[in-house]
Amino acid sequence: MHDDTGGGGSPGGDSNGSERRPRSRELSPTQRALGLLTRREHSRQELVRKLIAKGIASDEVEAVVEKLAAAGWQSDVRFAESRVRVRVGDGHGPLHIRAELASHGLDRDTILAALDTFDGDWATVARDLVRRRYGESVVDDLKLRRKASDLLMRRGFDPGCIRAATQFDPDE
Repeated sequence: MHDDTGGGGSPGGDSNGSERRPRSRELSPTQRALGLLTRREHSRQELVRKLIAKGIASDEVEAVVEKLAAAGWQSDVRFAESRVRVRVGDGHGPLHIRAELASHGLDRDTILAALDTFDGDWATVARDLVRRRYGESVVDDLKLRRKASDLLMRRGFDPGCIRAATQFDPDE
């Protein structure tokens, strides 16, 4: 009778299957960068920071990012335009978006060009946000108008947009 309940396993060999485990292979800096870029757009500064945080030497990171930018995989212009679309959709105003793009290391001209790609009206975006949050009754309620005004200021809308959206003057 054959007993499978214990003991020895096969003589001279490892029966735990370790030889079948997949080998972990190290990704190259270019593969890591492409992995990040295929998930979403990244600014040059953001991509460099993330790759250095993964332990890649800064000179190697700079070379990889330069190569990917030259090949069109990384683009600060595309990143900025994408971020403007996303932030407008989230209900953020131009002041907030401008500050966020600057925090990603983008220059003034790239930021202004990206903001120019928005073909809507900032006051309309502000009004839509107020309606979604507070309904149509904001105009009739001073307390709600102030709350809406505060929200729009935090979201980066200028006083003109805030007045248009709430009929409340935040400067008073």
